[in-house]
Amino acid sequence: MRAEGGSVNKATGNGTATNAGLEAELWRTADALRGSMDAAEYKHVVLGLIFLKYISDAFEEKYAQLEAEISQGADPEDPDEYRAEGIFWVPPEARWSHLKSQARQPTIGSLVDDAMSGVERDNPTLNGVLPRDYARQALDKERLGQIIDLVSNIAVGDSESRSRDVLGDVYEYFLAQFASAEGKKGGEFYTPRSVVSLLVQMLEPYKGRVYDPCCGSSGMFVQSEEFVTEHSGRLDDISIYGQESNCIYGQESNYTTWRLARMNLAIRGIEGQIVHGDSFHNDRHPDLKADYILANPPFNVSDWRGELLRDDKRWQYGVPPARNANFAWVQHIIHHLAPTGTAGFVLANGSMSSSQSGEGEIRKNIIEADLVDCMVALPGQLFYSTQIPVCLWFLARDKRNHRFRDRRGEVLFIDARKLGEMEDRTHRRLASEDVARISDAYHAWRGEPDTIERAGEYSDVPGFCKSATLEEIRGHGHVLTPGRYVGAEAAEDDGEPFEEKMQRLTTTLGEQFAESERLEKEIRTNLRGLGYPVGKKD
Repeated sequence: MRAEGGSVNKATGNGTATNAGLEAELWRTADALRGSMDAAEYKHVVLGLIFLKYISDAFEEKYAQLEAEISQGADPEDPDEYRAEGIFWVPPEARWSHLKSQARQPTIGSLVDDAMSGVERDNPTLNGVLPRDYARQALDKERLGQIIDLVSNIAVGDSESRSRDVLGDVYEYFLAQFASAEGKKGGEFYTPRSVVSLLVQMLEPYKGRVYDPCCGSSGMFVQSEEFVTEHSGRLDDISIYGQESNCIYGQESNYTTWRLARMNLAIRGIEGQIVHGDSFHNDRHPDLKADYILANPPFNVSDWRGELLRDDKRWQYGVPPARNANFAWVQHIIHHLAPTGTAGFVLANGSMSSSQSGEGEIRKNIIEADLVDCMVALPGQLFYSTQIPVCLWFLARDKRNHRFRDRRGEVLFIDARKLGEMEDRTHRRLASEDVARISDAYHAWRGEPDTIERAGEYSDVPGFCKSATLEEIRGHGHVLTPGRYVGAEAAEDDGEPFEEKMQRLTTTLGEQFAESERLEKEIRTNLRGLGYPVGKKD
């Protein structure tokens, strides 16, 4: 599982409304056109068209500008004029005006396939990314034409829309809706945005190499870029590192999901080395040492072919069981951490306490190596692919005083199971206040001056957070479940003295007993009058 009704919010943790209603209205209309088509298949039909509309909008806006400047030597048919400004060159057969004019023709499927092929041909960075097969017989061409008409009604790629990230909103919203529609299967490519927001806020990837070994639809990278922008950073800080021209690294084993990831980054102008392949058996970034690793690996995978990797160099803390990949993911992530790198990732709750098949020993070795920095227990119903609660692991290669205080021999435990709010009957999300509360506790515990100045010094909060020593963790058998450490939430003191409270409560209880006795007598009398006496008292 990976990597996010009514008026619609930009799907951030804080739920700030933008383009209110646009995404929801577009979704309702598009979904109505789906008919009997499976959501997993329809996803690529719709998202591919929205992407094509985006690059065509940007192209046609620039085309109009160049047309007006022909007398000054501008050439609207020169691809370099567009590429110089980071705009995709769109060949004539792929321009939206052309497709819209042919939307009701029976050949529209072939025309869309030709458009996708032309865009890939002329823009090598999109090679193999865009969906095709719109001409297949199973795709209703009348419905396809209706979807093209529908998408024609929204501007997503002109300069104003790009400045408001209209396409980002629509694309993110559609990913979430498709994940919901597909249920467990759909959740495999989508990590709810509030969970991604929490991971990003906790790790604060300001500068350096960012890696996701199971990147899904690239939500981790999108929000990392957004985080840098929102905090007045430079996007180059996570796009350039030393002499490296690129430092967003990702890998995704599912080919169609990999294409979603590439489109998701392309619509935001984010470049990265996002590759297709199995991170366990074909690690495409074998020498990478990342400064930040964010991931939502698939939970409890039993068919990862672990028996073929028994002697792998990544298993420094123990050979993971062949029937569960959880601790294979943990050790893969540790293997790719830079000497001062930090990681945050999602795992099933069982990873915190399981002792079967050697998992307990692996967890013990990781804890004793002092790699665990923080553990967060999350509420249930956050994910589309499972209703079970999950947890977040945060690891630090070196907890000495580099950017933060010396935290060696300590682990922060946060129990956030009571946080969040229901979006609908089955899905919960973390509100911005929840994300802030969790991340502030972590940052204050790490000794970050900005957080301490704003939120105060760290202190344990019964029922929510606790800083524990390695000795305490040993006493709990190296189990990392936060509930074991944070204790019970402190009862709120209402200020009423104990003696007065007991006198009041016992008086109330006596009155309730008397009323109960009166009602019992009345019921017995009524039943006796009806000829149904009850018990010996009658």
